[in-house]
Amino acid sequence: MKTNEELQKDVQDAIKWEPLLHAAEIGVTAQDGIVTLSGDVDDYYKKTAAEDAAKRVKGVKGIIENIDITYEKSFKKSNRDIVLSAINALKESPVIPKDNIVVKLENAIITLEGQLPWHYQKQAATAAVIKLAGVVAVRNNILIKSDRDDGIEKIHLESALARNSIFGKDIKVSVYGSKITLTGKVASVFEKQEVERVAWCTPGVWAIVNELAVASPYCETTTKLSNSMNQPYKS
Repeated sequence: MKTNEELQKDVQDAIKWEPLLHAAEIGVTAQDGIVTLSGDVDDYYKKTAAEDAAKRVKGVKGIIENIDITYEKSFKKSNRDIVLSAINALKESPVIPKDNIVVKLENAIITLEGQLPWHYQKQAATAAVIKLAGVVAVRNNILIKSDRDDGIEKIHLESALARNSIFGKDIKVSVYGSKITLTGKVASVFEKQEVERVAWCTPGVWAIVNELAVASPYCETTTKLSNSMNQPYKS
């Protein structure tokens, strides 16, 4: 069984391996499989790169992210300019339906609201505005409402999960109307989120409840984590 110190070093090494983060100062602590990231970066990509690197480390059951984005004092961009940049970025995306999203800005935090038929479009909206200079966080409140009304084919999702080599056999799928519930055990936070990503590709899905538990070799217990993919992006 690995120690907290070994998990800490694994995450530190994973972060150092990322090209974007070589010069970034990211602090890492670990306790019973829960990793805390702290520090300051000058780019949202670096913030998310650190999170993603930590998620992929075996033994990580959860992440507390305390990384701040700090721009140079010389940086100047008005709120209007940031909102216009966000609107244009959404319009330029080839996968996001036009005029379906409203952009709000407060304290350098962008909030996206509206309705889209597919979850990948919701993710694309976040990706389009995350990279904008002057933005420190994105809250994606876009609702998913599928154009289909013929129900979810549970067997199709189960087949898709079975085809994926990284998933074990401990994943259970339940369907109620347009909602999918995922239960069972996975080996990492990354795998938990990857299962959900595959589930969101199911035609007709409006909502997903991800109750997958992450089993860790760093601790004898198995912990259920809240679904970070459905949570606001916070700085």
